[in-house]
Amino acid sequence: MILTITILFFLFGAIIGSFLNVVIYRFNTGKTFGGRSMCMACSKSLSWYELVPVFSFLIQKGKCRNCKAKISIQYPLVEVLTGFVFAAIFLKYQLLFWLNTVDFTITLAYYATLFSLLIVIAVYDVRHKIIPDILAFVFGLISFIGIFFFLNGNFYPHLPALLEYLSGLILALPFAFFWLVSRGRWMGLGDAKLSLGLGWMLGLSLGLSGLVLAFWLGAILGIGLLIFSKKHNIKSEIPFAPFLIIGTFLTFIFEMNFFPFY
Repeated sequence: MILTITILFFLFGAIIGSFLNVVIYRFNTGKTFGGRSMCMACSKSLSWYELVPVFSFLIQKGKCRNCKAKISIQYPLVEVLTGFVFAAIFLKYQLLFWLNTVDFTITLAYYATLFSLLIVIAVYDVRHKIIPDILAFVFGLISFIGIFFFLNGNFYPHLPALLEYLSGLILALPFAFFWLVSRGRWMGLGDAKLSLGLGWMLGLSLGLSGLVLAFWLGAILGIGLLIFSKKHNIKSEIPFAPFLIIGTFLTFIFEMNFFPFY
């Protein structure tokens, strides 16, 4: 039963991931997020059977049925990633699913929305090396509202303590400092804006834990790319937002708290 429900949440997430791809590709292009999907190469409107998450990509062998242009691997990757995130949220709150359907629905809707935004931010940052202010603002606003309704990841309407208000600011300050001191050479201001929402979403201790994981992951990949780039004479800029978001996801799902003081 648990496996069946987990698969259903994965499929639901994959469908949402298909929409997130639309947002990622059309954001800041002047196009709306509605309307018929079309091939990026030949502009042919796509039929429903060409839009089935993951399966259409596999069946069509990663090519447009009309012009045979290659379809970006981003499409199935985002769909699978979003499905995985939705399934992981369900597994984290599976006990609540059986005990209190209303609280589970509210919790799922809240965190699924936040992580969907984070997926868009991460992929957009990888593609364009920038975090759009509007996405960081919306994420931060929803995270801030959440401190009145969630405590330590659980639905619990309450009046936040002072540290809950300050958690976002405390997490964002180091990034703002690095940006100010380096004049944007070490780190972009977008990371500080994103960290503001991450602090409110996770709380201070989990937020700091996610930050530590992000730096560890970034250091590991950075060293690997440094060695690779020296061998192949390649220069590459590494966006940090994806590492922040991966660290956030891991600490949230597995409650990896390195600073259990709050």
